[in-house]
Amino acid sequence: MNESTKPVAIFDVAVVGGGPAGLAAAIALSRAGARTALIARRVGYGDNRTTALLGGSVDLLRQLDVWPRCEADAAALRVMRLVDDTRRLIRAPEVRFSSDEIGLDAFGYNIENRTLMAAMEARAVEAENLTRIDGEAEHVTPDDTVVTITTRQGETLTARLAIGADGRQSLCRKAAGIGVTRRALDQAALTFNVAHSRPHKNISTEFHTPHGPCVFVPLPGDRSSVVWVASPKEAARLAALTDDELVEAAERQSHSILGRLQVGQGRSVFPLGIEQPARFASNRIVLVGEAAHVLPPIGAQGLNLGLRDAADIADVVRDALSSGKDPGASQTLARFETARRSDVLSRTFAIDMANRSLLSDFLPIQTARALGLHLISKVGPLRRLAMREGLSPSWRQRPYGETGFGSA
Repeated sequence: MNESTKPVAIFDVAVVGGGPAGLAAAIALSRAGARTALIARRVGYGDNRTTALLGGSVDLLRQLDVWPRCEADAAALRVMRLVDDTRRLIRAPEVRFSSDEIGLDAFGYNIENRTLMAAMEARAVEAENLTRIDGEAEHVTPDDTVVTITTRQGETLTARLAIGADGRQSLCRKAAGIGVTRRALDQAALTFNVAHSRPHKNISTEFHTPHGPCVFVPLPGDRSSVVWVASPKEAARLAALTDDELVEAAERQSHSILGRLQVGQGRSVFPLGIEQPARFASNRIVLVGEAAHVLPPIGAQGLNLGLRDAADIADVVRDALSSGKDPGASQTLARFETARRSDVLSRTFAIDMANRSLLSDFLPIQTARALGLHLISKVGPLRRLAMREGLSPSWRQRPYGETGFGSA
């Protein structure tokens, strides 16, 4: 990857934002033959959170030569348990999903975000056709033929297509004239990691409480990551506890299935919400990652959606360039819009409904939720369908590795 210290005339694509989705898009685009600029500051990634990479996400990272660099630091997710811990009158039965039931060694892998980011950054350094602009975008200006990007460090570049991977307050989204619908949820998530005295056996356990799920997800060794969704007040209270107090609360919430716990360094609390843009592409700009969708941390869909964004834009740009077309033309953007809309909207709807049904005190909704989970638990074909659809939407037509990145 070449360093840039002076204005650059033109690229095929410029990626704004260096989070996991932006890095994946930049690497995939450069691999697809696009002259690519990545505009992102090199900063240490101190986030203590982890990501459960499901299904085709690992395939994508393997194809991009990222996965071999971090695989040893990831834990396989072979079983997923859903436990109704609401103590309501009508409760759902425990549901247990096993990857071997659908012929897989694992549903995916859980990995610390900082480890994944280090592997992606190392791969980006080696990527051909990829120029790193170590800066922050200050102005993004699309016109009929190019997008001009100026950084706060005074560098200017142009590209035929810009990828907005710049998060919830996306400058690229605003420059494209794309509005966004936001809905704050009366929930917050506390994240932290724990060591435990009993092995997790590669089982991820999700306890459903009246205020949201509390999930214990395996990490390498006798360690797990915890995502505890609660009311904002309760999440703040938990975050303020001493280590010993938090251990006691976590052991109680987990019913001591992992034995004695020890809290690791670092805790994060963040408010939950749902954000949807009116479009995913416009005016030579496409959106990926949290610029394109914000979801609660339910079902591990957030970054997996972002990686599918990256896969699809690489597909679309590769096909445009190979046929001599403009990668930023309206027809190209329309292909990306079509590829992403059903996936993002269907996942958003499913997660929203699952969350609403868990939080609802309305007895008929509780009954319907319990019945649905009972059917999934007892009816094999329905359970296997739920597992496959949870990993990747079945209607995605391009098998990963055949013609591109389309099934990630």
